Amino acid sequence: MTRFYRDNARWLMAGLMLALCSSFGQTFFISLFASQIKAVYGLTDGGWGGIYTVATLISAALLIQAGGLADTVPIRRLTLMVLALYLVVVAGMALNTSTLVLVTLIAGLRFCGQGMMSHISVTTMGRWFHAHRGRAVAVAGLGYSLGEAVLPAIVVALIGWIGWRATWGAVAGVFVLGFAPLFMWLLNESRRPKGVAEIDLGSGIGGRHWRRREVLSHWLFWALMPGILAPSFIGTAAFFHQVHVSEVKGWDLAQMVLGYPIMAAVTVASSLACGWLVDRIGPVSLLPFYLLPMALGITVIAPGGIAGESVGSWYLMMALIGLTQGASVTLVGALWPELYGTRNLGAIKALATSAMVFSTALGPGVTGMLIDAGISFPDQTWGFALWCLLASGMFVAVRSRLRVEMA
Repeated sequence: MTRFYRDNARWLMAGLMLALCSSFGQTFFISLFASQIKAVYGLTDGGWGGIYTVATLISAALLIQAGGLADTVPIRRLTLMVLALYLVVVAGMALNTSTLVLVTLIAGLRFCGQGMMSHISVTTMGRWFHAHRGRAVAVAGLGYSLGEAVLPAIVVALIGWIGWRATWGAVAGVFVLGFAPLFMWLLNESRRPKGVAEIDLGSGIGGRHWRRREVLSHWLFWALMPGILAPSFIGTAAFFHQVHVSEVKGWDLAQMVLGYPIMAAVTVASSLACGWLVDRIGPVSLLPFYLLPMALGITVIAPGGIAGESVGSWYLMMALIGLTQGASVTLVGALWPELYGTRNLGAIKALATSAMVFSTALGPGVTGMLIDAGISFPDQTWGFALWCLLASGMFVAVRSRLRVEMA
């Protein structure tokens, strides 16, 4: 197995760095600027959540249209195109003063980062690998964990030192001097599956490569969505409102961000373990179980939670969410090519990714409105736990039916 990582180091590193680059458009990163953005633009929690919702919905719509480019445009060219747009948006965050333009910039961050960079990373891993697809997706997913572990503490320190606008300027510099030349080198060679047998094994249910319209007309996609979208909705809402949680609980935000390395470490371990399991027993077998840690974890910060009212309850919540997030990245990334094949994977994966982006749009907006209505985020967590439990029950039924259809 060490030989697998050594022989494929270039392509695995490409997937990892694409995932890392998505961090600057992820909620955990953008939410670190929430206090400054609300103050400068005169926004309430609900107003900021509304802007974030609209912007993220725009990015989801764009992703549906652009996601199929991963099937037709060479990955190196597509990545550099997205990175160029990403750079413009990041620079705009440092310079903008208009609330209307802010919506456009947040939409750009979400589309380029959470949307396209994540989409390209998972799509290439699913297409480039078959026998060790679970491990490949898991390695790429380490980029998300690396960003979550390292960036929050750096960003909080930079904001305090040089200000929030200059921090976005520093990100632009990292894009130009770091990511651009790195992607030009890493993606200079495209991996191809070795042998006819591996290409044939790249088909999905029924031994064929599904098309987007076939996926949408089949029961399976819609049965999977409620559970698959739960981690993105819940995790995004929790991270987006971390400033609100700190105010409600009386916790120091600088202490709370220390939970990100904890979550990252757990996510890495969970992702790698899930990758090993996926390669051994398949992603379908694991579906009913991966939401259970989040079901428990999200209630830890509820009033009267099992960990009390200290900031340690936030760390425990982050760790349990990390178990689900790590498993989710690997399991779901390996699930789509197994179910639907690899020929149209970019277009099909774009459906799932845009749905995920849509759920992250609803999370901050819906929970922000509830906060404005007097229902704090910790009070909302019991509903999220129920969602995870019901979805896990649905996955049991889905797994049973899939075993018959895939036999």
